[in-house]
Amino acid sequence: MLDKVIVIKLGGATLGSQDTTTEDIVYLQHQGKPLVIVHGGGKLITEWLTRQGISTRFVQGERVTDRATLEVVISVLAGLANKEIVAAINGLGGQAVGISGVDGAFIQGRIKGIELGYVGSVAKIDLTPVEVLLQANYIPVVAPISLRSFDKPDETIRMLNINSDIVAGEIAAAISAERLIFLTDVVGICDRSGKLLPRLSPAEAEALMASGVASGGMIPKIKACLKALSNTSTTCIIDGRQPHALLREMERGNTGTTISVHKG
Repeated sequence: MLDKVIVIKLGGATLGSQDTTTEDIVYLQHQGKPLVIVHGGGKLITEWLTRQGISTRFVQGERVTDRATLEVVISVLAGLANKEIVAAINGLGGQAVGISGVDGAFIQGRIKGIELGYVGSVAKIDLTPVEVLLQANYIPVVAPISLRSFDKPDETIRMLNINSDIVAGEIAAAISAERLIFLTDVVGICDRSGKLLPRLSPAEAEALMASGVASGGMIPKIKACLKALSNTSTTCIIDGRQPHALLREMERGNTGTTISVHKG
């Protein structure tokens, strides 16, 4: 097991033409930091579904995934979105390899709920493929598609779509990451008046979800942070749109919202 792994979740909105995140990732790798990148691709998936004439429906922030939708999700996440990130890192002199949860049975899942279709929850993480890549000094870039290893299907669907935030939290917990960092398109977690909350305890984060102050796409991020804190000392949600946000968080901290067991 490698020590001091940093798990970074890239939000799609943080990867634009002026983005500095890739530069920061390559810099940190050159500094000897072991990194695992997890990405989503919701907007890109919706674009491709629209091109195919497939409508999109969400239930509590999760995309309802029928067979046709799943084919597009897999193609976009494990294909286009993943390889664009890998190409960007390698193009700047980094070393990255793109994988999905299916590769090496790395992420194993089960159906989360019948109403969501082929959306999964993580049932098991096998870190072997990630550890092999990290030991060879590669950055694993993970697409959140899982192998359907549980509730074995009586049909041919063997892969599931899993929320990328949840996947990041599960990987961080499994690998005992030093830190889990979410790069988002918001400043962090805010109170009811819109003021940034720089530090939260797990109980305070839970209360924000229960009260509805934290809602929508922030909920899976907070849940992922709470999951990671079982084995990770620090989790944070920061504004990835800011220049060199990742590097500033790594070097100075306190650039968004930090959720940790020890608030001080």
